Amino acid sequence: MDIAVGTSLDRIIIIAYFALVMGFGAYFGKYSKTTSDYFFGGRRFSWWLISISIVATGVGSHSFLKYSTKAYQYGFSSTMTYMNDWFFVPLFMFGWLPIIYYMRIKSIPEYFERRFNSKARYLATILTLIFMIGYIAIQFLTLSTVLYKIFGIPLMVTVILIAIATTIYMHFGGQTSVIFTDLFQGFILIFAGMLLFYLGIQFLGDHTPHSGLHAFWTNLSPVEKLPLAHFNHPPDFNFVGIFWQDGIAGSVGFLFLNQGLIMRFMAVRSVNEGRKAVAFNALCILPISALVVSNAGWIGRAINNAVPGTLPVDMASNDVFVAVTNIISSPGVFGFIIAALCAALMSTSDTLVNASSAIIVNDIYKPLSKKKNSDGEQLKVARWTSLGVKVIAVIMVPFFNTFDSIYEANGWFHATFTPPLAVGVFLGIFWKRFTTPAIIATFIGGAFLMILGQIFPEMVSPFAHGIELRPNRGYSYIGALYNIVVCAGVGIIVTLFTKPNSDKKLKGLTIFDVLKLKEIYKGSRPNEELGKPVNVNWELMENDNDIIQFSTNDMETMKAYPGDLVYIQDARWWLGGLRSVHTVYGNPHNEDGVVYINSSHLDHGQFLEGLQLKAEKEM
Repeated sequence: MDIAVGTSLDRIIIIAYFALVMGFGAYFGKYSKTTSDYFFGGRRFSWWLISISIVATGVGSHSFLKYSTKAYQYGFSSTMTYMNDWFFVPLFMFGWLPIIYYMRIKSIPEYFERRFNSKARYLATILTLIFMIGYIAIQFLTLSTVLYKIFGIPLMVTVILIAIATTIYMHFGGQTSVIFTDLFQGFILIFAGMLLFYLGIQFLGDHTPHSGLHAFWTNLSPVEKLPLAHFNHPPDFNFVGIFWQDGIAGSVGFLFLNQGLIMRFMAVRSVNEGRKAVAFNALCILPISALVVSNAGWIGRAINNAVPGTLPVDMASNDVFVAVTNIISSPGVFGFIIAALCAALMSTSDTLVNASSAIIVNDIYKPLSKKKNSDGEQLKVARWTSLGVKVIAVIMVPFFNTFDSIYEANGWFHATFTPPLAVGVFLGIFWKRFTTPAIIATFIGGAFLMILGQIFPEMVSPFAHGIELRPNRGYSYIGALYNIVVCAGVGIIVTLFTKPNSDKKLKGLTIFDVLKLKEIYKGSRPNEELGKPVNVNWELMENDNDIIQFSTNDMETMKAYPGDLVYIQDARWWLGGLRSVHTVYGNPHNEDGVVYINSSHLDHGQFLEGLQLKAEKEM
């Protein structure tokens, strides 16, 4: 860009924000005492906390830049990709979520081993790590593209500095730091995005005869107001390509394969809390997110139509967001909004780094380790592997920088690396007949045919729906359809000629056992009686058993019996389950309003002296 970007005040605000977030995240590291805490947050959090933290995870920094670009070029149709997850949401809520939660599945590759075999797990591990680390690289590239112009630092130096900054709080805090940092940043993102929209409308009102939303709306052309793109053109943004890439491959990838998102839902206190979070995200968060990430492009287009020459004529695709923000906001406010962009990057990358570390520990280190390592040793490995993941991501950045825009880099990446895993996990969950040889063939044979499609784009042409083949670029998005078809085709054909696994092997791992999952999880028949929670004071007891003891009357109120599962937390609801534990009811006593806990519960829950606890029966 030829315009000046940012002031000294803006730079100070951006640096201060980084420092604040790093300190905030590092503080919550004290709650990560085990690998369960580090990766899954101890499975303790309430739905509302997870819902808000998902905002920062789903709205990555690349979202601001890439959707602003398409919003500037094509108008309201930029929201297509944010509004197409809904038809997979019920399958996630009532199929995949209870399977991974009740079966205590720690990673996507672990599911493939339990559903199929160890070879499937290793192949899934490789594909999943490539997918997530590549995504991290795109995040680093995105924010570096913005910050290196603001601070005048070379691009790759900026990438390295960002990697170091995001490492500080992640290294010590794990999933708990991720959740609480993302909770904070989720609010910041929504506020900053809405603030940008307000400032843009104010700018248009000051520079056109109209005011308010009328000034915005009247300066968009009829085509720019359309909610959907043209069916099969232009080749870099069309309805059918976006549908197959984002609506199908992307939605399955995001909901079923994103280890970071899966770990977020594994951190909820129960499946029902997870379902609440999913529903709230789909019905409320996604529409707001579509507005937040796209509005800079809409405002920019309206400004360009109303006041030609305000924005640089030769503005690069990736510069739309920063250019518009720089023009419509004052010093200080610009720094705050760019800091929100930092929030998006840090939130998405911290989730993916934590997820990648979980896969390395659970799917590589633990299975291949010859000795049984303590949980503390595994926690050290988890923290150090997160550093290695970021090093690899930094190395991958130059490759993604060769694409015309971050939108196209992300689109190619998603269309290429999602389909084998998406087909494998989807058929594994919803088709009981799907066999072990078939998943191996899907990963290897499907990947081979996908590579051929990259080398010879003519193979993709029958699936192109009339989309133009671009020289040296092939098909940007419709390749997702070709990749899904060849992977699914290989898997289905091999399945029909091979022997399926036994029902015993598949127990609890397909949609057909979803009604049995609670019993499998508990180890006995679940107690479905509806009770009420109770507030109690805690007292310490000397007992190493994983039980806590309530009075007979309190257990009657909760409709609980010895051996049932119980969730007990600090009674202050706004902590969202930060101080809490899952455990088991022991035999009752006669002191109403008192619960006896042991030192392990006290240490894990970090319950404070004199504060009440709230307890309720699980399931």
